[in-house]
Amino acid sequence: MLIFFFIVISYCSANLYFFYKVTSVFDFGTAVDILTGSVVFLMTLLPVFIPIYSHKASQRSMKIISYTGYLWLAFLIIFFPVASVLDLYNIAVHYSGPLIDRQMTAFLIPADRTFFIPVFLSLTIVAYGYFEARNLRIERLVIHSPKLPKDPGKVRVAQISDLHLSVTVGGYVIDKIIEIIEKEKPDIIVSTGDLMDGVVRHVNHLSGSLRKLNARYGKFAVTGNHEFYGGLRHTVQFIEDSGFTVLRDRGVTAENIINIAGMDFTGTETRGYRNDAPRQEERDVLSSLRPGLFTLLLKHKSDVTEEALGLFDLQLSGHSHKGQIFPVSLATMFLFQYHTGFTTLSRGSAIYTSRGTGTAGPPVRFLSTPEVTIIDIVHRQGQG
Repeated sequence: MLIFFFIVISYCSANLYFFYKVTSVFDFGTAVDILTGSVVFLMTLLPVFIPIYSHKASQRSMKIISYTGYLWLAFLIIFFPVASVLDLYNIAVHYSGPLIDRQMTAFLIPADRTFFIPVFLSLTIVAYGYFEARNLRIERLVIHSPKLPKDPGKVRVAQISDLHLSVTVGGYVIDKIIEIIEKEKPDIIVSTGDLMDGVVRHVNHLSGSLRKLNARYGKFAVTGNHEFYGGLRHTVQFIEDSGFTVLRDRGVTAENIINIAGMDFTGTETRGYRNDAPRQEERDVLSSLRPGLFTLLLKHKSDVTEEALGLFDLQLSGHSHKGQIFPVSLATMFLFQYHTGFTTLSRGSAIYTSRGTGTAGPPVRFLSTPEVTIIDIVHRQGQG
C-alpha cells in the first residue's frame, strides 16, 4: 500500500512540476495558464481512468485513451528526473557562488533550456522505447541436473511472462512469440503470470492465437496480480481457452519426466480482489510431488519461500519487468531481491526472473528489452 501511495504522489508531483516548468518558461498570460493547467490535469487523470473506462468503452476509443494516457506517463517518467537534475544543478551553482566568493552566473543553465532539454530527451527516449518494446529477444539458460532422466536427456522450456495483453499489446507481439517458440520447439511452455493486463473484454479473440502454441509435454500457467484485477473467473477462463493448464497452488508430473508446480499470486495489492484463500501452502504443494525428479516452480512474483528451498530445483518468475523504463529500474532493483536474471539459491535451488515479454501501462521499454526465455534442462550423471 505504501508503494501505491508513493507512486500516486510521485505521478501527481511530476504533473505539477511539468505545469510549473511550462508556465515558468512561457508567459502567455493567465488565460493560457488556466488552459494549460486544465490540459495537464486531464492528462493526469487519463491513466487512472483507463482501467475503469475499459469495462464500457469500445476498442477504438480504448486505444486512443490508452496510447494517449500511457505515452504521457512514459514521457513524465523521463522528463521529471532529467528536469529535476538540471534544476538542482542550477540551485547548487546559484548558492555556491557566495560560499566561494565568486560570480557563478556564467555556469547557470538558462531556464528555457532546463525545459527544452528534458522535453527533447523524453520524446526521443519514448520514441526509441516504443520500438525497443517490440524488439523481442531470446534469453537462454542451461541447467544440468541428475534429476532429469537419461531418457529424454534434455527438456526445453519456453517461458513467457508479463505479456499484459491489451489494446496496446496484442496480435503483433503474439505473432513474434509464436515465430520464436515454433523455431525453438520447446517441450514445455510456461506463462508466469500477467498474461493479460486486466480486463479480458478487448483481448478475448487473442486466445485463439495463443492456442496455436504447442508443446509435447504441455502448456502451464499461473496467475499474476493483473489476473485478479481483471476478475479471476474471466481471466482464468481466457488462459484455459489459450490452451494452458492453470496451476493454482498445485503441481503435476509431466510424462513421468519433470515436476511442475504453480502458486497463485498472493501479494497485498490483490487482497481486495481475492474471493478465495490459497488452497495449499507452497511447501505442501512441492512435498506432494513425485520425489527424485527435477521440479520446476512457477510463481509470478520473484519472492522465495525459505521453507520451500530444496524442494524445487528452478523457480521461474517475472513481475519486476526490470523496471521497464529506466530510471524506474533504479527503484525496482531495491524493491525486488531477485530483480532479473538467474540466481543460485541455497539447498540446490535456483531462480530465474524474466524481464517480461510485453509491457504494463506504457507500450514503452528503455534499457529493459522484452524477452522469451528458453531453458534447457539437461541430464547430468550423478546421484539424483
